[in-house]
Amino acid sequence: MNKRHFCTRIAAGLGLLAATLAPAQAQPTDWPNKPVRWVVPFPPGGAMDAIARILGERVGKALGQTFVIENRPGAGGNIGASSVAKSPADGYTIMITSIGMATNLPLYGKLPYDPVKDFAPVSLLAVVPNVLVVNAAQSKARSVQDVIAGARQSPGKVTYASAGNGTSIHLAGEVFTSMTQTDLLHVPYKGSGPAVADLLGGQVDSMFDSVTSAKPHVVSGKLRALAVTTAKRSRALPDVPTLAEAGVPGYDVSPWFAVFAPAGTPRPVIDKLNAALMDAMKQPDVVTRLDAIGVEPVGSTPEALAAHLASESARWTKLIAERGIKMD
Repeated sequence: MNKRHFCTRIAAGLGLLAATLAPAQAQPTDWPNKPVRWVVPFPPGGAMDAIARILGERVGKALGQTFVIENRPGAGGNIGASSVAKSPADGYTIMITSIGMATNLPLYGKLPYDPVKDFAPVSLLAVVPNVLVVNAAQSKARSVQDVIAGARQSPGKVTYASAGNGTSIHLAGEVFTSMTQTDLLHVPYKGSGPAVADLLGGQVDSMFDSVTSAKPHVVSGKLRALAVTTAKRSRALPDVPTLAEAGVPGYDVSPWFAVFAPAGTPRPVIDKLNAALMDAMKQPDVVTRLDAIGVEPVGSTPEALAAHLASESARWTKLIAERGIKMD
């Protein structure tokens, strides 16, 4: 009798223990059960912000929770990235980022986070061409060759704006000056929006801006599009030649955007978010909205994103060293 009573108590205890542990074990599959914070490490107005808002809205509906977009600009994306790296690895903080994940370490030399060890790759999202634009009302440049001629005539005086050091907009200009052997003056801003504003105001001469933020001004006639940076023409600006077509053979800078979570985020959460993002990018309404702003959806596995980051890091680390690019 005593033995039976003892066994009953043990069984009850094990049952209580299992019930106590069950919520913790089930948590990844129950994700999300509260709003998700999606950090954009740049100001509103650029391609990164637009992609996050479009996909965040769709993924939020699919998963039954709000994806709250939080812009945390500064230091070439490092402020936002650092905050995400230090966030709990529970799936409730994620980040959209771009080429800065591959360039900021060689640019800064030391970061408050490790681009590889402190993050869990989720998915490569898209490629968005940059486009070389000038102020249509003030600039005499009507072709890429005009820009090259002007730069050679006045070395170091022709300016190009960027969304910040190490961004694809900055590095597109560095590749351009390297391949054309010209000397353009780089003027970094804290995001694409402020840079475009000064380009429209005539404070800077040109910009290798994202098609996303440049297209409305090109369509309105305020900016003149001279060439896109990708190897193929952009569907958003089909009449604009590539830089290779415009006289810079071999030029190809294809800005990419991807999602990362803090390292240690449970794999079931990563997989569920990946699946939701992949599905969102296939929806006709999302495809239409992305296509309208020049975003070309890609999508990938977490492993493919990790490999892409490694490849891009090698490419840009080499260029930064060769060009002697340093932070202003």
